[in-house]
Formats: sequence, structure tokens, C-alpha cells
Amino acid sequence: MRQLVITSGKGGTGKTTVAACFVALSWRSVCADADVDAPNLHLLLHPKVLEEREFRGAKTAVKNEELCARCGKCEEHCRFQAIRGLALDPFRCEGCGVCVHVCPSGAMRLEEVVTGRTMISRTRYGPFAHALLNIGAEASGKLVTEVRRRAEGLGQSESLVIIDGAPGIGCPVIASVTGTDLALIVAEPSVSGLHDLARVLGVARHFQVEALACINKHDLCPELSEEIAAFCSRENVELAGKIPFDPGLVEAVRRSAPVEALLETRAGRAIEEIWEVVKARLLPPKSFCRGG
Repeated sequence: MRQLVITSGKGGTGKTTVAACFVALSWRSVCADADVDAPNLHLLLHPKVLEEREFRGAKTAVKNEELCARCGKCEEHCRFQAIRGLALDPFRCEGCGVCVHVCPSGAMRLEEVVTGRTMISRTRYGPFAHALLNIGAEASGKLVTEVRRRAEGLGQSESLVIIDGAPGIGCPVIASVTGTDLALIVAEPSVSGLHDLARVLGVARHFQVEALACINKHDLCPELSEEIAAFCSRENVELAGKIPFDPGLVEAVRRSAPVEALLETRAGRAIEEIWEVVKARLLPPKSFCRGG
């Protein structure tokens, strides 16, 4: 099974639109939304949720007041100041377990907490694994890993997993990119966009994942698009294509139109050309074709 991740140095570059179009063009791939902090691939794919589970990705300290000897060792050793006046603040607790280790009376213990939920859904293009991290919850990287694990479990008859990766360079991105076969980095023509491209390319290279790049809304700033193209050339990163700014695509998204309608726009046709480049790099000939 081959795995493709579409990622970017920050949110809002259009990677989810690209991912949705790729899912439709590949037709029978497994898709996964690894942007668990702010997932929105479901807004384009209109899935039917088949299964939903709680995800316990973190632990928090719990104190048994009856066993507490009030020695204060837990408060003394807690580096997160989650214990004050012998009272436990669950919002400050990082679940490190130091309090459990130093408590002489066994009054402290760690309990798993629900940090999000995972979902398996059906779309007209194939199975879909996605998740939502609870507001303010930790362990987003673990949740991304769980989404990918569940997506891989859905792919017995499929040969490709398309992952809408998390943006940035943090833990969710690392969990999105690690172990994939190819990363497509979506950049935007701005000074920060070039900087973000360089950063996320560094992440892909660190984890030995081959990367391609594309520029979204390239015509909004041709000068910086040229700078990004020059950067890719210097770094030996293939520029898979450029996507024009297209109000028609924005309108199709606003109308919640099927992904096929996005592909009929000027931007959609550019994305289809990028897909051909990605497919040639990722898949052997005749492994995939639209509609079959």
C-alpha cells in the first residue's frame, strides 16, 4: 500500500482542496484527514459516518484524599505547578506521573482521559478515516497516528492512502509525514509561504520522505511564485504544478458542490495536472484511473 500526504507549512494554503480533488481523481483510494486540530476534509467529501469511537490519548493525575498523608511531596516535585495547597489542578496536569512516583502513601494515580474521537466513514470515493481533537486537548500527534492506523486497516483492497496532513512542523505534521511514500507540499506565493515551504521540506527530508511542491494561487504574486520555483530548483524539489486563483472554485466550495464540480473549474484542471505528476511518481502505470 502506497501512502501520499498533502501538507503545508501553515493552514489555509489549500491543501485540503488539493487532497479532496486527488481523492476524487484516484477514485478508489482510502482517504484520511490527519489535520485533527481543525479537520475540514469532510466538508468537501460529505461522508456518512459509520463508526465513531472515543480516543484516550493522554493521562491525568487523580488523588485519593483518604490515602493522602499531606506530606506535600507531590506539590514539591510537580514541575507544572499542577498541585497547589495540596489541591490538584487537572488543567495544569501534564500526566507525567512524577506525583505518583514520589507519593509515599499511594494516594496518587494516573487515569486515561478522552482527548478526542475517531470516525470511520463512507464517501462516494472510498472509505474515510478522520478524527476530531477535543478543544484544548493534548496528544494531537497520537490521534493522527491513530487515524493513519485506522486508514491503513481500511485499505486491504486499495493500493493508495491519501492523507490530508496537518499543517506546520509540529508533532501532528511529523505523525502525518512519517512513513509515507511521498509528500506534496502546497505553498502559497508569499514571503511567509516560501519560509513555510522550506521548513516543512526540512521535516520531510529529516524523515526521509520524498517531496514534491506545488504553488496555490500562484498568479496573485508572480514574483514570489518565481522565487518559490527557484527555491525548488536549488533544492532539487520537483515543482509539480501551479494552481491559479479561481473564484469559481471558491464558489463551488461555498455551494457544497461535489468534488467533481471543483475539478471542472480552472483551478481544478490545474490540480488534475498536478495529480498526473504525483501519480506518475507514486504509482505504477495503470494502477489507478478515474472511474475504474
